[in-house]
Amino acid sequence: MSCPVQHSADGVPLIHAVPDDVQADRERLYQAGPVTRVELPGGVRAWATTHHEVSRALLTDTRFVKSVEHWADYQGGRVPEGWPLLGTIPTDSTNMLALDGAPHRRLRQLTASPFSARRVERLRPDIERITAAALDALEPRAGERLDLKSEFTFKVPMSVIGELYGVAESEYSQLGEMYSKLFSGNMADGEHLQIYGALFQFFGEMVARKRAEPGDDFTTDLLNAGEDGDALSDAEITITLLSVVAAGHETTVNLLTNAVRALLAHPDQFALVEQGKVTWEAVIEEVLRYDPPNNLIMFRFATEDVEIGGETIRAGDAVLTHYGATSRDRAEFGQDPHPEVFDVTRTQGRHISFGYGPHICPGAPLSRLEARIVLPMLFERFPDLRLAVPDEELRVESALSVNSLADFPVVLRP
Repeated sequence: MSCPVQHSADGVPLIHAVPDDVQADRERLYQAGPVTRVELPGGVRAWATTHHEVSRALLTDTRFVKSVEHWADYQGGRVPEGWPLLGTIPTDSTNMLALDGAPHRRLRQLTASPFSARRVERLRPDIERITAAALDALEPRAGERLDLKSEFTFKVPMSVIGELYGVAESEYSQLGEMYSKLFSGNMADGEHLQIYGALFQFFGEMVARKRAEPGDDFTTDLLNAGEDGDALSDAEITITLLSVVAAGHETTVNLLTNAVRALLAHPDQFALVEQGKVTWEAVIEEVLRYDPPNNLIMFRFATEDVEIGGETIRAGDAVLTHYGATSRDRAEFGQDPHPEVFDVTRTQGRHISFGYGPHICPGAPLSRLEARIVLPMLFERFPDLRLAVPDEELRVESALSVNSLADFPVVLRP
């Protein structure tokens, strides 16, 4: 069932925090595109790119920037005080996600080595060990109904992140809950500021500990990062950790959960994997297209009037990229099979679910590596894994910024 209210009183498409039918909502927004005016929860208005070509063009267009200094509604006080979705919009000048041009390039260069594909690949043995331990822990209840998300697809990425940065295991749940709330869009007014402050303090204290006692970890890599006498400040490292943990954890949790869901819902596609006719890499890329872990990304702001996608975006307007809607683009992904179809043999088109251009997600290599390791290990251990409820009864926790299930009830050995 699609959402009962699709448009505002003056006909502007609404973006729902929790749609009744996520896939139908993506199609609705795709059909409104390629660039459309939208209204977000709280009555805040913006533009959305919903087709592939125009989204890629905007993500590399230097006339659109990340700094809220260029957001007319925010600067003019027209965004509600304490608007919950502010937690998803970086405003700190030490955050690379809020910067453009030379300042952004500086931070990307200084942080490139610790988050490179080569450095991440060194984590393979650790990810395999963590995954095996998590699977062992599930064995005693393999015949019972359990929540695969809280028991596995959450625990493995959080354990990987925890070991990377030195987070105590007793803090995994608290840290994960804070990130989940930060991206949910369902917080009370002002709660996002409290959560952001708590996260900043958490990682600030971690940076201080690592400066006093360096180790073989990403935090120490960032502390040692430098180029021509330039180095990251403690505040820049803290914000980088806060941002990349979000990319390396929340995104991976949703990627793993969505991949298992898609394979269970499409046994014909799963059979191709089991028969070795397609690779796990192909499965992961199709999941990233079909059911991306991040449904949309906010915001970029126009620094001047820009004609794009048949619309004029005025200076000061906010624009979001709707990854979920772009996954439906027929021009990019073809009509056969239709983009609404989950097809692990798909060869046409390339998704942008990790972003595109200068701000492409720095956590993408880690997320992909974890999925390539975790998914085959899960299904090798529990090849008969099944949903404990019909797929249509699965509850969406949020599909605004992140695309997340509330829980994922399964039976590992029916």
